[in-house]
Parts: sequence; structure tokens; C-alpha cells
Amino acid sequence: MRLFNSIGLVAVSLALSGCASLNLNSGTADGTIRADLVQSVTDIPEQWQTAQSTVGDVQVGWIDALNDPVLSGLVKEAQSNNRNLQVAAANVERSWTLARQAGVALRPNVGVSLGGNRQAFLDGPVPDTSQFDWGIQASWEADIWGRIRAGQKAAVASAQSVEADYRFTQYSIAAAVANAYFIAIEASLQTDVARKTLETLSDTDRIVNVQYDEGIAMAQDVALSASDVSSTQASLITARGSYRDAINALQVLIGRYPSGDLETRTSLPDVPQMPPTGLPSELLERRPDIIATERNVAASFYALDQVKVANLPRLTLTANTGALASRFEDIFDPVNILVNIAGSITAPLFDGGLNNAQIAQAKAEQKQAVAAYAQTVLTAFQEVETSLNQTRVLRDREEALRQSAKHANRALDIVRIRYNEGETDLIDVLNIQQRVFTAESNLVSAERARLDEWINLNLALGGSW
Repeated sequence: MRLFNSIGLVAVSLALSGCASLNLNSGTADGTIRADLVQSVTDIPEQWQTAQSTVGDVQVGWIDALNDPVLSGLVKEAQSNNRNLQVAAANVERSWTLARQAGVALRPNVGVSLGGNRQAFLDGPVPDTSQFDWGIQASWEADIWGRIRAGQKAAVASAQSVEADYRFTQYSIAAAVANAYFIAIEASLQTDVARKTLETLSDTDRIVNVQYDEGIAMAQDVALSASDVSSTQASLITARGSYRDAINALQVLIGRYPSGDLETRTSLPDVPQMPPTGLPSELLERRPDIIATERNVAASFYALDQVKVANLPRLTLTANTGALASRFEDIFDPVNILVNIAGSITAPLFDGGLNNAQIAQAKAEQKQAVAAYAQTVLTAFQEVETSLNQTRVLRDREEALRQSAKHANRALDIVRIRYNEGETDLIDVLNIQQRVFTAESNLVSAERARLDEWINLNLALGGSW
């Protein structure tokens, strides 16, 4: 009967860990944290200020909206193989492990032991002796002031912040792959523009050399033509090098060795329609980087709660039971079993101002976290407004460059006719040819810039790929 009573006492001491009434201080309320966050941000408009914005909920799947299976495959590959993303994923796992560790102290610590020894003398009248023992030990700190619970909440908020950062990294990697993919396609198109221009200039150069041999053209014309051919050759070499560099960068993003061997489509995809932008206030609840900084703010509040009560008394309950006997079969005899239950209260008397310094540090870190949140929100608003504005600017710019290329080609057709009829000089033909080359090159860059801005807008809005 004594044995059962002893075990019951141990069980009672362990059950105290579940007594929620001991946690007298639940820490900072979530409403207090939200109030500080709202106060830190300037007035949020009801609508985006740029008239280009579109009403509707922000949608997901912007990679699929480009209707490019090759790009979709590359993004999926990057999500699996990108090394920076793997580092971020491991950091998420580490953060949640730390959060679980922070909550361990809320539960009792129980240990068990079993031992035995034999003492023998080589020569002497003292007889050999044996000793066997077993024991169960339990300890638990009653979280009266909520110190341990505050630490756990801070660790959980930090893990949530890291998880949100990881999600934003996923979005950013998807956008980076798309941008690198478009840069590679643009470099290929620029190579085509330079090659076609070189072919045209080479034909002109042959004609000029024939005319020079016949005494029709001057040495100046030969030199000018040769100069433009060489200049365009240099542009072609640069474009080919840029294409290889773009492919290498894209391969590294998706986790491959930069071999320079990767197939892309031969033209840039059409720019999809502008995505719905949602409301500015909704951005705070959607963009992962904003969520990450908001969780950092919550963690800083809980960390301050923790250090504020660090100097208050701590109540620790301990219980242990066990037995000691000279024979192994006697160690479970109730006569030999001993039970001990104890409680202790400890409190620091003098810490040299350490706790006050820790409180001051936690308050400073809290202010820092709130300011970082406010800056992140403002930057996010700026990115959306800028992207909305640039979407309109780049669309109009592309149309202007398209007209410029059209008129430059028309002017080139006219000047060639005039040159063949002897009404103008070769330098006029070469000058207009350079205008055509520049206009067509700028048009390709503008088409790629519009795609980049479309991606940037989706990323700024917090939309998932």
C-alpha cells in the first residue's frame, strides 16, 4: 500500500504542471501589438493612387498566365534545386525546432536511474558487499509570471517570421528565374538584330568596293562602310556573349552547372493583362515580407514580457522516489522505497543592474522592430505605386519605339533608292542604317522591360506565382 501511495504522490506532483491557474500573467495582448503596428504606419489610402490600377482580388498563378511551359518548368526546378532557397528552408526548420525547445520548460522533466555496484577486498576479513538502487526524479518550474510562456511565444513568432521570409524568397526566386529567362531571350533577339544588320551592311560594303574598283565610289565611302561593318561585328560578338552569360545565370538560379547550354523560346511572350491590384490595406495581410516583419514585432513584445519578469521569484517543484538494497530482488520491496517531495522559491537579490539593462535592450529592440515594420510597409506601397506607374510608361514607350523602328525602316528604303539613283551619298545610307539598328534593338529591350515590370507588379502585390 505504501508503494501505491508513494507513486500517487509523485503523480500528483507531476500533474501540477497542467494547472493553468498558476500562469497569472498572460503577457502582452495581441490587440496591444496590433495597435502599435497601426500607429506606426502612415495613413493608408482606400485605393492605389495610380489610375492604372485594376479593381479585384490579387490572383495567384502569374507564371502560368505567361503561357510558357518552358518557363513553368524552370521555375519548378528552381523551387526544388535553388541553393539559396534550400538554405532558407533549413532556416525555417531550425526556427521551429528552437520554438519547440522554448516550450519544453512548461512541462516537467522526468528521469529514471538504475544502478548497482559490488565492493570486494582481495585479502582481508571484511566480507564482500553489494548495493543496488533505482530512482525516478521529476522537476518542474511553475510558470507563475508567464516568463517561460512568453519565451515560447517569442520563439514561435520568430519561427513564423522566418517561415514568411522563406515564402517571400520562393516568390522572389520565381520572379528572378522569369527575369533571367527573358534576359536570355532578349539577348538571343539582339543577336538576330545584329546579325541581320551585319548581313545588310556586308552587302552594302561589297557594292561599295565594286563601285570603288570601277571608279564610282570614293576611298572615303569604302572606309565608312568597312567601319560600320566592323562596328556591327562588335555588337554581334557582344550580343552572343550576353546570351551565354544570361543562360549561365539562369542555370545557376535553377540549381544547374553554368554550362551555357539551355534551350529557350525564340521570342518573348506577350505581356498579359494587368493583374487586379486589390486594396492597399490588404497588402499588409498578403505580402510575406510584411508578415515577416509583423511577426518580428510580436516576438519583440513577447521577449520584453520575458525579461520584465525575469527577476521575480521562481517556484520549482521536485519529486523523487527510489530504493536502495543490498540484494537486487529487494530494491522493489516497499520497505526500502523512499519518496521525497520538495518545493523551492528562488529570487535574485543583486544582479548588478543586469536585468534593468536587459529590459532596456528589449525595449530598444522592440522600437527597432516596429520601425522596421513601418519601413517595410512604406517600401511595399512604393513598389506597387512605382510598378503601376511604370506599367503605363513602358507600354507607351514600347509603342513609340515600335513607330520609331517602322519609320526608320521606311526611311532606309527611301535612302537606298536615292543612293542607287545617285541622289544622295553613302554616308546618309549608313547613318539611317544605324538608326534602324538602334531602333530595333531598343524595341526588343522595351518588350522585355514590359514583361519584367509585369512580373515586378505581381511580386509587389504579394501574388503567388
